[in-house]
Amino acid sequence: MIKTEICDLLGIEYPIFQGGMAWVATGELAAAVSEGGGLGIIAAGQAPPDWLENEIYKLKEVTRKPFGVNIMLLSPYVEEIMNIIIREKVPVITTGAGNPGKYVPRLKEVGTKVIPVVASVALARRLEKAGVDALIAEGMESGGHVGEISTFPLVPQVVDAVKIPVIAAGGIFDGRGLIAALSLGATGVQMGTRFMCAAECKIPMVVKEAILKAKDRDTVVTGYTTGHPVRCLDNRFIREFSRCEREGAGAVELEKMGVGRLQLAMVEGDIASGSVMAGQIAGAVKRIEPASDILRNVMETAELEWIRLSAYFQDQC
Repeated sequence: MIKTEICDLLGIEYPIFQGGMAWVATGELAAAVSEGGGLGIIAAGQAPPDWLENEIYKLKEVTRKPFGVNIMLLSPYVEEIMNIIIREKVPVITTGAGNPGKYVPRLKEVGTKVIPVVASVALARRLEKAGVDALIAEGMESGGHVGEISTFPLVPQVVDAVKIPVIAAGGIFDGRGLIAALSLGATGVQMGTRFMCAAECKIPMVVKEAILKAKDRDTVVTGYTTGHPVRCLDNRFIREFSRCEREGAGAVELEKMGVGRLQLAMVEGDIASGSVMAGQIAGAVKRIEPASDILRNVMETAELEWIRLSAYFQDQC
């Protein structure tokens, strides 16, 4: 069994986080992941506070194991969301799109661990100084909003720059990715795209089928000119967005084009006009299965990979 310091810090069995994917990571999915031994995470996104409250209650009806909430710090509801986190004493929060530093003292008072997502060394250092508990170093292979550095170069540089635990994210699918992340100095991994095809994930079946059909080159990144690049499955909307971007449409116009597109796909099931955020690893996802089976598969394949690699060292002795 592989157990790292992040397991001890958070009280989880496996060093595996389920990504906080807006309109995807609901209470049902997070509860299944937490029950299965990982860290399930509810995504607050830009949803209203009462939605998040309801999802937390759903999760607590199923499990008493540690869980997290992902908070986008640019959400118009961020203050109300933080009040809910503190009142409910949520064990862990992951954050994106900003610096959670001003909230850290209040969160620590109720025992909440703060783990921001970072895409650069500079941000990692700044957040460590703000008093966060760990970091998620997310490479540009991931789905959704991405940075400019891929996982393999990013993770070891972040690990070397800070003293707190680092979780690797972006392009991780099974135990091979977990072993690779540990070898880069990470203490665990975060996986998003594979959990989209968990049986407990409530996104429309048509979205899951699009992921299952995806090939290795079927995701694209758009929005570089807006300063907020996003990785999605290629579709009619993405092609139209790309055309407008190439022809010089301004950031404001492009941002307006994207409003509501994620919800259109993940809630309403429109995979042609919606934004199907998914990572480059989508091509490796081949079946729908319970979250507990996904977690078990990651750990089993990690152990097999460790045995395979150990044979190389024995041969050298």
